[in-house]
Amino acid sequence: MLNIDDVKIAFFSSKSYDIEYFSLINKKFNFNIKYFSNRLDIDTVSLAKGYNVIVIFVNDVVNKEIADILFNNGIQLIALRCSGYNNIDLSATYKKIHVVRVPSYSPYAVAEHAVALILSLNRKIHKAYYRTRDGNFNLEGLLGFDMFNKTVGIIGTGKIGKVVIKILNGFGMKILAYDKNRDEEYKKLYNFEYVDLDTLYKKSDIISLHCPLTEETFHIINKNSISKMKDGVMLINTGRGHLIDTKALIEGLKTGKIAYAGLDVYEEETDYFFKDFSNSFIQDDVLARLLTFNNVIITSHQGFFTKEALYNIANTTLNNIKDYFEGNRLLNEICYKCDENFCIKEKTGRCW
Repeated sequence: MLNIDDVKIAFFSSKSYDIEYFSLINKKFNFNIKYFSNRLDIDTVSLAKGYNVIVIFVNDVVNKEIADILFNNGIQLIALRCSGYNNIDLSATYKKIHVVRVPSYSPYAVAEHAVALILSLNRKIHKAYYRTRDGNFNLEGLLGFDMFNKTVGIIGTGKIGKVVIKILNGFGMKILAYDKNRDEEYKKLYNFEYVDLDTLYKKSDIISLHCPLTEETFHIINKNSISKMKDGVMLINTGRGHLIDTKALIEGLKTGKIAYAGLDVYEEETDYFFKDFSNSFIQDDVLARLLTFNNVIITSHQGFFTKEALYNIANTTLNNIKDYFEGNRLLNEICYKCDENFCIKEKTGRCW
């Protein structure tokens, strides 16, 4: 095992804010970090040669081919600076490269962004802003509805979903929730009801997605599920893009079945989000079509983007790396066995 002072870290998909916060937190660790603006893929994986750790984000890819190259080049640890890990083939890294993540950086950041999307869509804040900038103070087309006494359906009651429930409870909304793992104590505390998905689709005026992306939740919002929803439903997604079948979403918007959509994620966001295309054009026809709807708000995966979250992400990520090289328990390690309740981490402190 290397000494801390000898650890070399290749940091992919770096932005100015990443460098600012990681450099700040790294003062107490003193790791040797090289920041690459490049996204990790098959064309850039060679940049990791000579390093011991890679730090990656949501749009970096570690498939079997890339995992094998990383392993052969001496990478011992993959440190995700996010909670989701659907961009990693965990079966390809198992018993080769340890993988750690940041399971919780600020559930408030994402939850508050989801609620901001709801309020903006409802009260047409995005439209009103541009109107008044042009000197147009007409209220036509800006009619909203009271949130009070409306029904919201929350899919996923993990840390983020719970914060959304807490916030919307303050609006006096009726709250339905779906989760395979129910928190009955939280249910009593915030007076919501667990229901099956069909009931949630049928009764909700607003549906907000806060579940992880798995084989089971892939396209959980699709043509069939949309058909079960109320006419004029509002759909919010601050989770993962592949939770929604985008073509089915567009069809629902065209027919009016879906009256509002707030998206902080998109199925094929990898080539677009976190980049500037203002001086070029978008070649993704599906994304371009979504952007034509004036009842759709798309933000570029910025739900996590608060000062508190960036600080916590940097701190947890660098602590994860420190724990690995000091031989400590890896509390935030993940592997493909974890989902099978077979992981030995509870006994040994590591997945393998």
